[in-house]
Amino acid sequence: MSEKLQNNVLFQQVVELLQTARQQVLRTVNSTMVYTYFEIGRMIVEEEQDGKDRAEYGSQLLKGLSQRLNQEFGKGFSIVNLENMRKFYLTYSISQSVTGVSKIKIPKTLSVELKDNEKIETFKLTWTHYIFLMRIDDENERSFYEIETAKNNWSVRELKRQYDSALYTRLTLSRDKEGILKLSEEGQIIEKPKDIIKDPYILEFLGLPELHQYSESDLEAEIINKLEHFLLELGHGFTFVARQQRIIFDDKHFRIDLVFYNRVLKSFVLIDLKIGELKHQDLGQMQMYVNYYDRNKRIEGENKTIGIVLCQNKSDLVVEYTLPENNEQIFASKYKTVLPSKEDLIKLISESK
Repeated sequence: MSEKLQNNVLFQQVVELLQTARQQVLRTVNSTMVYTYFEIGRMIVEEEQDGKDRAEYGSQLLKGLSQRLNQEFGKGFSIVNLENMRKFYLTYSISQSVTGVSKIKIPKTLSVELKDNEKIETFKLTWTHYIFLMRIDDENERSFYEIETAKNNWSVRELKRQYDSALYTRLTLSRDKEGILKLSEEGQIIEKPKDIIKDPYILEFLGLPELHQYSESDLEAEIINKLEHFLLELGHGFTFVARQQRIIFDDKHFRIDLVFYNRVLKSFVLIDLKIGELKHQDLGQMQMYVNYYDRNKRIEGENKTIGIVLCQNKSDLVVEYTLPENNEQIFASKYKTVLPSKEDLIKLISESK
C-alpha cells in the first residue's frame, strides 16, 4: 500500500470515529436535556400536589420559578416551557387506572439500560418531538407516532407531515380492534401484503393542484422527482427498482409505471397510475403485470408480486367484483395531491371504509 493511500485510509478511519463520537455526544446531550425536563416536570407536579389547594398556586409557582431560573441560567425557562415540562411528566409518567390507583407509564421511546449496576434512562427523541407529540390527545395514536418516529428517525417536520396526513387513521381502516391496539403498542408491523396498503395515499408533496389538468406521465415524473418523499409515504421497506418497466410477449409491448421491492415482504410491488375513475380494465391490466412478474421475475425465496393501482376515484363495488374473493395481491387506492382539510379528510376516510 502506497504512503498516500495509507494516509487516506487513516484519514477516513479518523473521520468515521469522530463522526460517530459526535453523534453519540449529541444523543447523550439530547437525552440528558429531555430527562432533566422530565424531572423538572415531576418536581413541579409534586410541589403543586403537596397540600396546596389554592387555584392560583400553580400559576404563581411557575411564574416565580421562571423568573429565578432565567436569572440563574439565562433564557429557556419561560412559563410556557415550564408548563410543557409539567405536561410532559403528566402525559408520560402518571395516569389514572380504572380503579383510581396511579400507575407508571413509560414512554415507548425511553430505553432503560443497566451499566455497572446503575440504571441509565435514555430518551430517543428530541424535546421538540415530545412537545408536538403531547398535542395528540388520543393515547393510542400518540403512542403510534412516538414509536414510528423513533423507528424511522423522522424529523419533527416529517412527524408533523405524517400526522397531518392522518397516517394512523389511514392504517386503522383495514384493521380490527386487536390490530389497532398493536399499532399503538408496536407501530406498523408488516406481515402480509394488505399491511402495506393505504387508502388514500396523500401526495401533497408533489405540488400538483387538485383540480389542475395533468397527465399520468406528469404525475409519474413528479413522483420520480420527489422519490424520497414518495418512499416515505409508501412506508416500511420499500426500495425503487424501475420506471416505465417494459415487458414484451406475443410482439406486444406493455409498460409498468413504477416498480418497487419491499424488503420486509420480499415481494416486488408494481404501481400503475390512473387519472380519473378506476375502470375494471385497469385492474385486469395490473393482474396481467403481476402474473408476468410472478412467472418471469420472481426467484426462489421471494413472495408473490403485489400490484397497486393508484387512482383519483374508484367504485368499491367495481373493485370487489373484478378481483377474486381471496385476493391478496391486487389493490386499488385513491390518491390526493393536496393535503385535505380535517373535515375533508374525515369524509374521505369514511368513504373508504
